[in-house]
Amino acid sequence: MRGQGASFRRLHARLFRSVRGRATLVALGAAATVLLVCAILVRTLLQLSTEDVASARAAHAALHVAFQITVTPVNDPIPVLPGESDMLQVVADDGRVLGATPPLRGLPPISRARPLEADSRVDTTECPSSLPTCVRVVGIAVGQSAYGTPVLVYGAVPFPSGVSGWQGNVLLAVIAIVLLTLIGLATWTTIGTALRPVEAITREMAEISGTAALHRRVPVPETSGEIQRLAETVNHTLGRLQRATEQQRRFVSDASHDLRNPITGLLTRLEVALDDPQDSDWKSTVRAALRDTQRLSDIVADLLELARLDAGALQPAERLDLAELVVSEVELHRRRVPIVTRLAAGTIVEANRLRLARVLGNLLANAERHAHSVIEVSVWTDHSQGQAVLEVHDDGEGIPVEARERVFDRFARLDSARRLDTGGTGLGLPIAREIARSYGGSLVVADSERGARLVLRLPALS
Repeated sequence: MRGQGASFRRLHARLFRSVRGRATLVALGAAATVLLVCAILVRTLLQLSTEDVASARAAHAALHVAFQITVTPVNDPIPVLPGESDMLQVVADDGRVLGATPPLRGLPPISRARPLEADSRVDTTECPSSLPTCVRVVGIAVGQSAYGTPVLVYGAVPFPSGVSGWQGNVLLAVIAIVLLTLIGLATWTTIGTALRPVEAITREMAEISGTAALHRRVPVPETSGEIQRLAETVNHTLGRLQRATEQQRRFVSDASHDLRNPITGLLTRLEVALDDPQDSDWKSTVRAALRDTQRLSDIVADLLELARLDAGALQPAERLDLAELVVSEVELHRRRVPIVTRLAAGTIVEANRLRLARVLGNLLANAERHAHSVIEVSVWTDHSQGQAVLEVHDDGEGIPVEARERVFDRFARLDSARRLDTGGTGLGLPIAREIARSYGGSLVVADSERGARLVLRLPALS
């Protein structure tokens, strides 16, 4: 019983929860509605057509006899003419049967229907118990007959048994069931074929999810339709996820490496000092430990800032004049090389002052690290683009073209940067770019004849 219940639940889920099952049921419902309407129409039209044909045959035979009895009474039994109906009766007003064809001899009147006063004909359908089937009856009134009294001539034609009775309904029902079965099978098969690529995508995604093999891709069907676009989108997403995962792994590896160096140096100095406390220069040891601790603090602070930026943490924004921000930042810190500024007042942006000051500080620190003799800072408004522009240009060795994007990778440090400053974190430029992007701007390394030129663009306010 439990097995049967589980099988029923699986069948129910497949039929009523799957796209294939629901689509098939919807198609069957729509087809059943159409077939029902068609069956009613066919049944009605067939009924009317059969009645018309039967009425015409019955009327033709009755009229032939009606014309005859205006002159002379008919023989009893009434002779049947070739091709005519063999069911005829001549009935008096009082209900007596005056004559009939052999099939109706000895039977009561086939109908009690009478024409209206303004008409001489009546059409009706009768199902007398004396006959094995229903008949279509046409009655012709003869006011002046050879019998001396008004009479009615009834002509009758049997209905085909397959149309007039329940057999016709059964036939239509069988046809409808066969058609619904074919439609259901065709829909189930067609949708199953159409969804086969989706099932393949689902299986592949399940395997990828189970094995974390992000290098794998789902099959792309050559259908030029929605499923092909779905597969391409899934593969594109997998590619981005793979790149993000690889970048995250590199980030963790680089972070571990950059954190390990100052920690290792700090531990080594302290262990050496403890092993030989008499000969150790405690002041120099503490200074070195302080440098390592400061570098650890800088790395952790940068990592926290990146985490906040990745999480989309919002900071209060205000209207800022880039030129005024540059002036205050240059005056706040003394630099190893002089800074030349070209500032256009009124270059307004909307941003958080601390974050934008951090961007400028990181750019100036990077320029100072590589500059030989001077740093140039320019601020202006690009009215054609609606952007505020800040450029920081040094006269150092510059950044190779192939490394212009790599310098924005987290913990990425070029050989020249490591040589010039061993205490850097490799997170200054990545943080600056993320802050720029958080305000709808950009930060790139632009072309320069000498040194490196970093260009920050932010949406300008009027």
